[in-house]
Amino acid sequence: MTIIFFDDQSRETLFPLTFTRPVADLRIGILKISEKWLHHFKSESSYLTAKYLQAKFPFNLSTHNIFINGSICPDQNVLAAVEKLKEGEALVKGAICVAVKSNEVNFDFKELHKFEKVNFDTDLLKISFPEDIFKHNDSQIRSDFDLLTNGRTSQPLSSTNTIIGDDIFAEEGAEAECCSFNTKNGPIYLGKNSQVWEGTHVRGALALCNDSQIKMGAKIYGATTIGPNSRVGGEINNAVIWGNSSKGHDGYLGNAVLGEWCNIGADSNNSNLKNNYAEVRLWDYNTERFRKTGLQFCGLIMADHAKCGINTMFNTGTVVGVGANVFGAGFPRNFIADFAWGGAHGFETYALNKMFETVEKVFERRNRVFDQTEQDILTHLFNYTEQYRRF
Repeated sequence: MTIIFFDDQSRETLFPLTFTRPVADLRIGILKISEKWLHHFKSESSYLTAKYLQAKFPFNLSTHNIFINGSICPDQNVLAAVEKLKEGEALVKGAICVAVKSNEVNFDFKELHKFEKVNFDTDLLKISFPEDIFKHNDSQIRSDFDLLTNGRTSQPLSSTNTIIGDDIFAEEGAEAECCSFNTKNGPIYLGKNSQVWEGTHVRGALALCNDSQIKMGAKIYGATTIGPNSRVGGEINNAVIWGNSSKGHDGYLGNAVLGEWCNIGADSNNSNLKNNYAEVRLWDYNTERFRKTGLQFCGLIMADHAKCGINTMFNTGTVVGVGANVFGAGFPRNFIADFAWGGAHGFETYALNKMFETVEKVFERRNRVFDQTEQDILTHLFNYTEQYRRF
């Protein structure tokens, strides 16, 4: 059986985070959405996503296939319902297509009339907007923590640490010295070969994924996820950093999502609360207007390959597109277009060849190759997002 993760309309409402990946490749909690499903099904998997992404995330059919909505975070109720599906049946909740068991080569989730509908009546966690990622990160850290640690024993941590509560789990190679870990408000997960440097204070829930580091004197509040191969410092509250990114210095990051290959300059900060305590709005790529989030606390949404220089100040509810490079004094606008270069003083287009030079150096630092597949994705996005660069 093959699990095929398909993108529904959420892919477009999750821009710019899904410009560079299928929805199921989003990390929330400890794991990516796809990894949560595959931990249960233990099957081969593939993706049905935008054509320009298929070279990196291929689509493969087998004799028996289950198409799963990549924006759905599974729980026991959803998993049980999907397992019970028969050939030609579709699991639906209202207008949402959750999963379909089908061998159709030209599967389209919009054509549910082809399938026998099975209604799902229990609550469902669907990731539809960027802010949903940090909004639901606490519950997903707890869920993933139980999933990954059930029946297992944590590796011991040094006696130089102060540990409050019992919900802490360290994978093989995890290290921490002279730190405090408070699990009273949520579990703390330290991934394989992760490091928490001296003087750090952590209040759960926290997911520190494999090969990542928290630098000396950092203050980390729940519910925060630091993805693989990342390095962070300063003050972080309810933020999700997907991986291969750096926020290595002092400065505040709160109620935020950072993609892969991002870098936050020293002493940079984001506001997550408006001075008048009003509802925060976020830029919406589809309407090209600012959308109400219903949230009072909402900080920075930064897509893959975006970077900012030292002392950058991000306003409440700022969206930074793929490959943008932000620097200079003052507050830049609340929407910074993909492949933009500049800051509060103004923007121009970040030339693609110059951006490629930077990406290649960043990849080399982590022993990765900036191959033709990656270049083709960014080239497509550079052309597609031209419509948003109105400098």
